[in-house]
Amino acid sequence: MSSESKNLGTGASSDPGRAAVAASYQRFEPGPYLRNNYGPPRGDLRQPDGVGPWKLRCLAETFATGVVTGHSLVDIGSGPTVYQLLSACAHFEDITMTDFLEVNRQELGVWLRQDPGAFDWSHYSQHVCLIEGKGESWQEKERQLRSKVKRVLPIDVHQPQPLGPGSPAPLPTDALVSTFCLEAVSPDRASFQRALDNITTLLRPGGHLLLIGALEESWYLAGEARLSVVPVQEGDVREALSRSGYQVRDFRTYSMPARLQTGVDDVKGIFFVWAQKTVA
Repeated sequence: MSSESKNLGTGASSDPGRAAVAASYQRFEPGPYLRNNYGPPRGDLRQPDGVGPWKLRCLAETFATGVVTGHSLVDIGSGPTVYQLLSACAHFEDITMTDFLEVNRQELGVWLRQDPGAFDWSHYSQHVCLIEGKGESWQEKERQLRSKVKRVLPIDVHQPQPLGPGSPAPLPTDALVSTFCLEAVSPDRASFQRALDNITTLLRPGGHLLLIGALEESWYLAGEARLSVVPVQEGDVREALSRSGYQVRDFRTYSMPARLQTGVDDVKGIFFVWAQKTVA
């Protein structure tokens, strides 16, 4: 068990739900998770109505506004993926990636160092370059992202200081990105709300949050692990954001087509939110 999961288990001694989440994630396998969600059919970006193109388009169009920009960005619960930062990296100089699990942080390091065996994100990078339309090559895009990621850190969104005391990340940060994290590590909606409150402390007033997550999902597979998810609907997410002090600037939803319901989860749809932290 990693030190982070021990910390979560200790901190959650009065919360068996959170302790159970921490224990279940020790069986998480990055490789199968990546194949399930970012290999075909879900990772087939040639289908314009697919989930992959939809997520990349939401992010690219939001960053294209020129409003979500600044010096620093923190990606909350990166998992073993980098696609969520392909459009962001042109707008920030200092990017921090984070994950609770050491195996996911190691997977990110393999890609960042271009080590043998790294997951191939080139088709995602190519697609982002295509929809951004700047004439940039996918190699340039990946080189830019690697140069902007300054650190990969442990995180526990259930702690009041999710990055711990004295974090090397520049805080408060100008923007947060988080994809498929909060609902996947929260045993119930109250825990989801507290996790959102906790990560919001990392964001400066007036800063921006880009949040992607699952709608009405209760479980997903990552190799031998069958992981529980707190099912949320659009109204739940909107209410949580309001309670955490955000103004929603854009909210989009995607319904998972039958051809992409492959038995690796029971997700019904995906949400994308662009929200701005209110200035007190």
